Amino acid sequence: MDARLKKSQLARLGRIEGQVRGVARMIEEERYCIDVLTQIRAVRAALDKVEQETLSDHLQHCVAHAFHAGSDGDRQTKIDELLEVLDSRRR
Repeated sequence: MDARLKKSQLARLGRIEGQVRGVARMIEEERYCIDVLTQIRAVRAALDKVEQETLSDHLQHCVAHAFHAGSDGDRQTKIDELLEVLDSRRR
């Protein structure tokens, strides 16, 4: 992973960690359910962004390398990994 992206992802994950702690506090304080759900959706959206950027980086570097310099087995491995990850996302 590119150093700049890594730094950005770690910062984003730190903010997400804070959001999750905030949701826990909201539940402890018995805050209004819709407010809790709204915050949970915000956490999911933030995690989706991390996932999207990580996937993009993987495609641009790892997968591209396997397709340009790798063997047939390397290419198939990358395809199988992506299919597994994308399939597990639908569950």
